Amino acid sequence: MALQRRTLGKTHLDVSVLGWGCAPVSFLKTDADRAERVAHTLLDAGVNLIDTATAYPGSHQFIGKHLADRRDEFVIVSKVGTPGGDGDAFAPEKLKKQVDAALAGMKTDRVDVMLIHSCDLHTLEMDEALGALVECRDAGKILHVGYSGDNEAAAFACRLPDIAVLETSVNIADQANIDSALAKASTHNVGVIAKRPVANAAWKHVDDREGLYKKYAATYADRLDKMNLDPAAHGFEWAELALRFTLAQPITCAITGTTNPDHAAANLDLAAKGPLDDDVVTAIRRAFADAADNWTAQM
Repeated sequence: MALQRRTLGKTHLDVSVLGWGCAPVSFLKTDADRAERVAHTLLDAGVNLIDTATAYPGSHQFIGKHLADRRDEFVIVSKVGTPGGDGDAFAPEKLKKQVDAALAGMKTDRVDVMLIHSCDLHTLEMDEALGALVECRDAGKILHVGYSGDNEAAAFACRLPDIAVLETSVNIADQANIDSALAKASTHNVGVIAKRPVANAAWKHVDDREGLYKKYAATYADRLDKMNLDPAAHGFEWAELALRFTLAQPITCAITGTTNPDHAAANLDLAAKGPLDDDVVTAIRRAFADAADNWTAQM
């Protein structure tokens, strides 16, 4: 079954429902040869969106070294700024320099989508960070501007005319954005990229994770335990239930960051099956609502 494509909101870019994220290339110190093989396998299978960021050291250079000769085959989504940083982390001149560095690192003359990387609501309201990316867009360095983040800031971003794409947390254990940010995105024709679409595989051994991956997975594992979900009751294993739930939401693309060839192949097979049936989605949504104790989306 061919990998479905969806239109990325007002960008009018047609992208695969499954994308590939470069964060593990940076943070997990993945062997570059293995990561390259996974990337080419996914491109060959029809994946045409690659997600990266200035905050993922070395990821732009990885794309420039290993994927530049296939540049016209995929949409690049990158991010500038320092997640969780103060206002200076999103200073206009700093963001512009990061855009230029991203272009140089990836050996390309344009980035299809450039996102502000999880600044807080106040920084977004100040408009200077967004204005810097709009200037880069008007100069032809990037084609579309967007925001990566969650909760109030994500919902606010979707109302801004210059925001064409939102990247935000959406998965079985992280549903807070569905009724807020995703609803706003739909109203304003903002394309949505789901990050952490399989909840960092939180059903596996959390103690084996590193750094932020451990933090995210620990939170999700606790939520899944409280939700009392049983994939077998619906005829699935965890991975299928998780990915196909996310694909059933009003999103355009779900980015998975695996550099494991077996996991990449499995994700392709699961994505090709399409979204879960409505009755299963409803059951998972109800389990989240019943268990949620002021659960916000993980930043």
